Parts: sequence; C-alpha cells; structure tokens
Amino acid sequence: MMAGSTLEIKDLHVEIEGLEILKGVNLTIKGGEFHAIMGPNGTGKSTLASAIMGHPKYEVTQGQILLDGEDVLEMEVDERAQAGLFLAMQYPSEVSGVTTSDFLRTAINAHREEGDEIQLMPFIKEMDKTLDFLEIDKNMAQRYLNEGFSGGEKKRNEILQLMMLKPAIAILDEIDSGLDIDALKVVANGINEMRSDSFGCLMITHYQRLLEYITPDHVHVMMQGRVVKSGGPELAQRLEAEGYEWIKEELGIEDETVGNNA
Repeated sequence: MMAGSTLEIKDLHVEIEGLEILKGVNLTIKGGEFHAIMGPNGTGKSTLASAIMGHPKYEVTQGQILLDGEDVLEMEVDERAQAGLFLAMQYPSEVSGVTTSDFLRTAINAHREEGDEIQLMPFIKEMDKTLDFLEIDKNMAQRYLNEGFSGGEKKRNEILQLMMLKPAIAILDEIDSGLDIDALKVVANGINEMRSDSFGCLMITHYQRLLEYITPDHVHVMMQGRVVKSGGPELAQRLEAEGYEWIKEELGIEDETVGNNA
C-alpha cells in the first residue's frame, strides 16, 4: 500500500458524445481521509468515478487528475489500478471463466515485483479471513466473478476486492444501492476496517444512511457538473432532513441536470 497518497482533481471537464457532463470539478483526497459526494441524479457523480479510472466512453477535455503528482490521464486503466487506484462500481461486471479467487490472486500479484508474488497458502489464509469478516460463503470464491451473484453478493465481493487489494485511494460508486440494512452494515464494516493514514476513500452516494455507518471527514455536494458546497458530516444530515432545495436557493442554482445516469 502506498503511504499517504494524494489524489488531486483540478478543473476537470468531461464529455460524453459531445455533451459536457463535468464542468470544472476540483477535489483533493488524501490518505487517511474519507470523502462523500452527494447530489441529485444526473449531476455527474458516476461520471467523475468513471473518468478517474479511464473509462473510454468519457472524454476529458480540460483539467488534471494527479496521483502523488503523477498524471493519471496518461495512464492506461490497468496502470491506474497498479498505481493504487480502485473503483467499486455501481453495477459490477460478470466475468465468465475466471473465479473470484483466481482474479484476486492475479490482481494482487500484478501489484508486486517479479519474484515477490503472493504464495498460495498465505493468499488462501488471508482470503478466508476476509470472507469470514464480510460474512461471505467461502464457496463464492470458487464461483466465476459476479456470475449469477445477487446485487448484495456483488457489492460484498467489491469490498472483498478492496480489502484484499489494499489500494491507496478507493472510489466507491453507490456501494450502498440495493442493500438491505444487514448487508449495508457488513459492507460498512469492511470499509471502516480499511481506515488508516495510508488509505483514502471517496464514497459516492444518494443517501445519508450509508454515512450513519461510515463517518466521512468531508461531504461534498455536486450539482450541474461541479462541486458546489463542501462541509463535514453535518452537511449530509441536513441534506437528509431538508433535501437539496436550500442549496439551490442559497447558490441561485436553477433546476437542471446534466444527463441521465451521470
């Protein structure tokens, strides 16, 4: 794990098929910090996550993404992961023919130098311990990655990957969506277990309920493709109680979104 990494997003503009979704996002996430981004549908939250990780659908037209001063935009997707970035997706993909166990061991070794690969027995021991912590059936590790998994199983599997890979900076895109309260608590426990000075986290969520179990250091509100307000945990509590209208009125923002599922 990279100690004390810093992810800097500077004046980031992103388009999808010629439509500008992000219109100048500025955000800095440091090791040891948990950030939450909230906002109405279509304001660019998931676009931000995808752009950071290099999804080819999203074109960065202006701005910078830096990880410890290195230009993330010059990296391929796998290079971003190897540099210490991790994305837990809102809708994890199914990968037929590759078991969760094989995927995890290959991913861990991709971060290691040749000759320093994790050996099978230490890997199995750590994976079994993590599966128990997340209350995941050990048989799931031998199933093809996400294939036939329920929504809750997919989300727990994303946290399994997070805990096993130990990235420097994690982006969690609506990791709480579709979870019942018991599954939410398990997922939150896994994320909280990662908290340390060498791990930074950006949580994208619609709901304050996730933040009842994971206390963020900073809460940001996105509207119209920008971060328009930042604060502490109390900001999320006010949004839960009052919605977003007071922010719109305070900042003179008209009702407008930048696109569906953005």
